[in-house]
Amino acid sequence: METKLDDLLRRAAARLRVAVERRLSDLDLTAAQFAVLAVIASAEGVSAAEVARTENLTAPTISVIIGNLERRGLVRRRPHPENARIQQLETTELGLKRFEAASACVDKVRRRIVGGAQGEELQVVARWLAHAAELDI
Repeated sequence: METKLDDLLRRAAARLRVAVERRLSDLDLTAAQFAVLAVIASAEGVSAAEVARTENLTAPTISVIIGNLERRGLVRRRPHPENARIQQLETTELGLKRFEAASACVDKVRRRIVGGAQGEELQVVARWLAHAAELDI
C-alpha cells in the first residue's frame, strides 16, 4: 500500500503542478512566482529570507523570483525601518490584481481536483497532508 500511496501522491502532485502552471501561464506567472506572490501579499513587509523559508526555496532561487516579479512591477522592496540590510517586500497595485486573478485560476484547479469529496473526507486528507508536510525526515 505504501508504494502505491507514494505513486498516487506523486501523480496527484504532478497533475496539480501541470494544471496550475497551465492556468497561470495565461497571466504570465509560474507556480513558483504565484507562491512567492501569495506569501508577500499575505504578509506585507516580509523579507526575502522569510519568503524563502516559507516556500522552502534557496536564497539564490528566491532572489531570481523576486527580481523577476520586481522587474515586472508586481512587487517592490523597501528598507526595513530598523535594519538597513533587510529589504521588506510588498505587492504593488498591479501585483495585487495579478495575484487575485491568479488565485481565482488556482482555486478553479483546486475545486476540480477536490471533485466530489465531502467535508469530513477533505478534513481527514488535509490533516494527514499537513502532518506529512511538517515531518522532519
